[in-house]
Amino acid sequence: MVGCGSIGQAILPLLFKHLAISPKQLTIIEADKRGVKVAARYKVKHQVCALTKDNYEKEIRKRVNLGDFLLNLSVDTSSADIMELCHELGVLYLDTVAEPWAGFYTDSRLNAEQRSNYALREGILALKRKHKEGPTAVSCMGANPGLVSSFIKQALLNIARDTGVKTEKPKNRDEWARLAQKLGIKVIHVAERDTQVSPKPKEVGEFVNTWSIDGFVSEGGQPAEMGWGTHEKALPPDGSEHTFGCMAAIYLNRPGFSTRVRTWTPGEGPFHGFIITHNESISTSDYFSIVEDGKVIYRPTAHYAYHPCDAAVLSLHEMAGKNGQQQKRQRLIVDEITAGNDELGVLLMGHKKTSYWFGSDLSIQETRKLVPYNNATSLQVAVAALAGLMYAIENPSLGIIEAEDLDHDFVLKISKPYLGKLHGKYSDWTPLQDRAKLFPEDLDTSDPWQFKNFRVN
Repeated sequence: MVGCGSIGQAILPLLFKHLAISPKQLTIIEADKRGVKVAARYKVKHQVCALTKDNYEKEIRKRVNLGDFLLNLSVDTSSADIMELCHELGVLYLDTVAEPWAGFYTDSRLNAEQRSNYALREGILALKRKHKEGPTAVSCMGANPGLVSSFIKQALLNIARDTGVKTEKPKNRDEWARLAQKLGIKVIHVAERDTQVSPKPKEVGEFVNTWSIDGFVSEGGQPAEMGWGTHEKALPPDGSEHTFGCMAAIYLNRPGFSTRVRTWTPGEGPFHGFIITHNESISTSDYFSIVEDGKVIYRPTAHYAYHPCDAAVLSLHEMAGKNGQQQKRQRLIVDEITAGNDELGVLLMGHKKTSYWFGSDLSIQETRKLVPYNNATSLQVAVAALAGLMYAIENPSLGIIEAEDLDHDFVLKISKPYLGKLHGKYSDWTPLQDRAKLFPEDLDTSDPWQFKNFRVN
């Protein structure tokens, strides 16, 4: 296991619970000593070794053999480079995000398009085309990206059932896309509201969060990105199309931590969420695209709409005021959380019943009963990574795959016991609801599902 931060520590007890392995079969390497205590608790070998572009081949070759599994939960290490090395060595692989080497996000030589998650994903897809067969390598399989792809598939089947559309479980990508088209899905949000709180307030000069602060800041500093649907009438004024690749997404020439949209979850109701760039924003729209005679005839808009814990919102606000300069002090809250839930799901909009949210509502109290070293946020990530890892072990020769390629029934079966209340909820909510009097701005009332109606100006 490479990296043992919040997610590495969260998944460790799950590995020993669900896999028939002993502590001596697992080695943790990470750049610092964050995971040394939990490693000692489980009697797992822990080594401080920061992987770099210059040493990663040597260090990984020393530690893995044919048939082993490399679980990459680190930051500042190239997922693509490590994935290709694992292919060469016959080693199974999983990561929760497509990471670059350190310095990528702040490289002044790269423009916004080159620093995007779209570009990172295209690098993984190039490897997939290069290595059509080989040991299974699961790209971007955490909560989101990852678990939410299974939520989308289950949500589509639920909507079909509830609107009288007869369908069997689709067998391939084209059948899933045609089901989404038939149902009239225009927009998909990964709509998440984290209400977990600590009794200790955020201090000035401190960044507080419920999961990897380094990962969150890196993502928030990238351009806001979204899969771009065929129903959209015009690009945003600050939006740009890509010049290469699958062409399923666009990006905004502004960072995600300063870009907000209107969204909805059952517990919170309407709220403003950040468009933090994620792999699933692009892979969802790409996966559910229908192309005929070289022309895209259907594709939904898809993106993240995230309200982190309130302390993290204050942290982002402070950081934005410093022109993106991250605070020097970090506080990852796990044990000190006293209350709150992480409500993580997918909001599918545009169908006969307007809006449908499906996902996990997990409280901190239930989390602590289920698995140690977790808060609600980390457990949703950890159990999804576990499901992806188990899928790779049971299907070891699939080559490079994304979360959408996994059997959603398999993923949900493994994950469900750890997700708290897994449920769906219909709503008549649209981004135009209650807007006319309070916000007399430029709206497209003829089509509520236009991106301009979601965006908070």
